Amino acid sequence: MRKVLDISATAILVLAIVAIAAAYAQEQTNPPLRLLQTISMPGVKGRLDHLDVDVQGQRLFVSGLENGSVEVVDLQAGKWLRRISGFKKPQGIAYVAALNKFFVASGDDGMVRVFRADTFALLDSIQLELGPNRVASDPHRNLLYVGYGGKDAGKDYGEVGIVDAAKDQKVAAVPVAAHPAELLLNRSGATLFVLIPAANEVQVIDTKKRQVVATWHVSSQRPGDAAFDESAKRLFLGTHVPPQMIAMDSATGNEVASLPTMDGMDGVYFDSQRSRVYVSGGRDVDVGFVYIYQQAEPDHYTQIATISTKPGAGTSFWSPELDRYYVAAPANNQDAAAILVYQPRP
Repeated sequence: MRKVLDISATAILVLAIVAIAAAYAQEQTNPPLRLLQTISMPGVKGRLDHLDVDVQGQRLFVSGLENGSVEVVDLQAGKWLRRISGFKKPQGIAYVAALNKFFVASGDDGMVRVFRADTFALLDSIQLELGPNRVASDPHRNLLYVGYGGKDAGKDYGEVGIVDAAKDQKVAAVPVAAHPAELLLNRSGATLFVLIPAANEVQVIDTKKRQVVATWHVSSQRPGDAAFDESAKRLFLGTHVPPQMIAMDSATGNEVASLPTMDGMDGVYFDSQRSRVYVSGGRDVDVGFVYIYQQAEPDHYTQIATISTKPGAGTSFWSPELDRYYVAAPANNQDAAAILVYQPRP
């Protein structure tokens, strides 16, 4: 009997090894993300930050944070289109199709600048306090939410400014614990999730009441980027110390799963069609990666692939409408700054 059991255990081990080897081979020959093209952006120096997309016009807007510019990429033609210069630390970008505008938040002068989306003409400037970073758009009410304040403004608290996107006016502000790093709206626009790295917290804002209604502690330090699976009520948080991808219940704030991720994490997105989480990173390191996690069910996740990108390539953007994943790669000694365009595989 013992001999039979030993043989069975050996057979199970062999099968497990074969399965792992097959999965690895599949990943190498048919990775979950396939690089379609590399779109060069000439003359762009330094770190790249947030991105947004004009789906109908197939244009990508890219913040050249250290270049003081916004770069416009023609996705259909696969080439760099133009540069808009004169910013001081451009970061958050929001394209609002219904208003034919795009908005750019500049951290070092506290401004949100408003441009016509067809001519790129400057329409207006909205003065906030120092540190504007993320911008979230509510298309139902033509409102923008902009995170700023905290140490950047010499204050011990941060704010989420509320901007009337039709009138280009700040209409209100909601105090939060410290400078906000990430803003995520639910589909109705009623709830805004705010990541606060300095406090290791997620704060929840009721946008109708315009006040914080919940504060949730994050077990790892410096949560900086996140994505939202509204159907499963899950937030996906990228943290820096240690580098982790944490799945959190968006109704209670309870953490339900945690997996390691890369250093220099700078982008988290959820692909609802394939139930995948994409986490990009590489800022201040020699090589960039995208870690891909598969959601088996709301509380269970598996890392299914690691895709190498370019040195320093931290930020990224997922467009479900175009079914494309974009990674922003800064210039290095060999290559110009570029947008890496990936196609997901089933």
